[in-house]
Amino acid sequence: MIGVDVGGTFTDVFVLDEAKGTATVAKVPTTRPDQSAGFLDGIAREVTDLSQIAVVVHGTTAGTNALLERKGAKTGVICTQGLRDVLEMRRRDRPRTWGLRGDFEPVVDRRNRLEVPERTLADGSIRTPVDLDAVRAAARQLQADGCAAVAILFANAYANSENEAAAVAAVRAIWPNDHVSASHEILPEIREFERFSTTALNAYLQPEVSGYLGRLESALRQGGFDGEFMIVQSNGGVMAVDTACRLPVRTALSGPAAGVIAAGYIAQSAGFDNVITGDMGGTSFDVSLIAEGRSMLSPQTSVDFGMVVRTPMIEITTIGAGGGSIAWVDKGGLLNIGPESAGSDPGPVAYGMGNDRPTVTDANVVLGRIDPDNPIGGKLARLDVEAAAKAIDLHVAAPLGLGTLEAAEAILTVANSRMAGAIRLVGIERGFDPKRFAFMPFGGGGALHAGAMLAETGITRAIVPRYPGVTSAMGCVIADMRQDFVQTINTLVSTLDAAALTRFMQSHADQGMALLDAARTIFEARDISFELDMAYIGQTHTVSVPLSVTVQDGTVQPPTQAEIEAAFDTAYGATFGRLLKGGVRRILNLRSAVTGRRPKFDLTTLAPTQEGAVNPTATRPVHFGDDWQDTAIYDRLSLPVGTVIKGPAILTQPDTTVLIEPDLQGRVDQFGNTIIEPAEETS
Repeated sequence: MIGVDVGGTFTDVFVLDEAKGTATVAKVPTTRPDQSAGFLDGIAREVTDLSQIAVVVHGTTAGTNALLERKGAKTGVICTQGLRDVLEMRRRDRPRTWGLRGDFEPVVDRRNRLEVPERTLADGSIRTPVDLDAVRAAARQLQADGCAAVAILFANAYANSENEAAAVAAVRAIWPNDHVSASHEILPEIREFERFSTTALNAYLQPEVSGYLGRLESALRQGGFDGEFMIVQSNGGVMAVDTACRLPVRTALSGPAAGVIAAGYIAQSAGFDNVITGDMGGTSFDVSLIAEGRSMLSPQTSVDFGMVVRTPMIEITTIGAGGGSIAWVDKGGLLNIGPESAGSDPGPVAYGMGNDRPTVTDANVVLGRIDPDNPIGGKLARLDVEAAAKAIDLHVAAPLGLGTLEAAEAILTVANSRMAGAIRLVGIERGFDPKRFAFMPFGGGGALHAGAMLAETGITRAIVPRYPGVTSAMGCVIADMRQDFVQTINTLVSTLDAAALTRFMQSHADQGMALLDAARTIFEARDISFELDMAYIGQTHTVSVPLSVTVQDGTVQPPTQAEIEAAFDTAYGATFGRLLKGGVRRILNLRSAVTGRRPKFDLTTLAPTQEGAVNPTATRPVHFGDDWQDTAIYDRLSLPVGTVIKGPAILTQPDTTVLIEPDLQGRVDQFGNTIIEPAEETS
């Protein structure tokens, strides 16, 4: 089984040999603009015969990058008359809260948003049947204008899809490819903007993502691969590649989600149910919270301003503070980190590939925290410490009147402060006590900053996974197969049509099970969960109400009205601490999830097997605060279980560097994780 995560700087590969019970990793530079070359190169580093591979699971940033860089396909929209500008008006928000102006261009140009006569009312009745001749004419006009994809966006299609389905059928009959997205298929949920935005972005991504995945699958097949190729979704589950090509919008946070899934599994296995994860790659620092063993799911996110995607996603807060984030001094004399990144090409100054502006990695190199003679990734022979120091002098030290080392420390101080702020945002500011949580740093650079995060946030210990640099790739191997469904109900509990609710629940269960049946993966178990978005009449915001539903022999046994009311009271009371006396309960949406539980590998597979004395491989001076300290260097992967290393120390391995600061210690647990905690704690 192989997991592949393509990041902004590196492509990470995790290979699990189930027959031998062994795991290996590879880390290669991400290739631009076509990421498939790095993907295939990474696999080839570890597996020469692709016919031996049973499963390849991919966490991809192709969709995310296409959105952030505005490099999706030229897309058209066919919409209800009068709704041409919904994508542009959004929620009447603006990029800067206090600005009087804000520039925003939807991914679909206004000239390619065409209106047709039709009207479905909110109760599902059809006032105006769709004019199919107008639909066909609009489709032909969009083709003539060079659109590669089209989205059909009709008012209230969630309540009755008849008009939209007829229009979709007419368009698909004449459209030259499969890139036709329909809002009732993508998101049959109330609220026009969110439904329109999600569907339009799906269409915008289809040619790019399906082309990329198609090239990958073809190359794998040509190399002899005959296994299953799956893609990680933003909800932390995986889906078949054909589903990903049809619903690429579900890959918007694919790679980071895989890392959170792996972090949760590793932490829970090690005895930590409450974890805040910090994935530090070359471009960003992604933070997520796992409470009581469960990651937080958000019903929607905004990938960039105005690009709203409404589909279940693991809640991830991202800031531009990766290893490649550029340090710069603004006109007011303040030191800033990011959001611009040097990425993988040209990369940090120390890479010697043409960049002359200092990055967070350059600061770590200058301070001795990264070994210049053994850079990760395997591409470079040596890092250029002198060039990194000169760049820091020129762009940071000179403008601020600091020495080289002071400037490098300042860069790390600002970067650490920004990262700690993100951790506080997802944890402390939501009412979680940091002392109940552990911090799990991963990604290529996360373990260099573990001690600083403990000092800044009040978290008491950190767990560094066995292979932190490829944790997201490991998550690809661990992730379950999951499909989410939503359907707007929009009714009072007292007037609920129980038969209609049952039909929707049964339909979701049947569709989800069919997708699991079509997969070639073996599942240990299959789960179906249902919840309702509910509120009192007069309230805009809803609470998620989990339902206790029995599914017997594939048949859903729906909840009674009394059970729904009791479940709402429980959820509402837990959220707000009180109920509204005399409040009238309302159901807005039904949400369903069908999950196939994939077999998990035993993490003791990754644990070190050797025993004996622990000796440093070398020592070198490392700068901490305002002084150099002789620091022992250890080969991390050779440290036996139970080893305790007192700081200052550095643990090296091919995919990352682990820094144990003074007054801290690192302890190797039974799975090969390193637990970093205050030195006086020996438990």
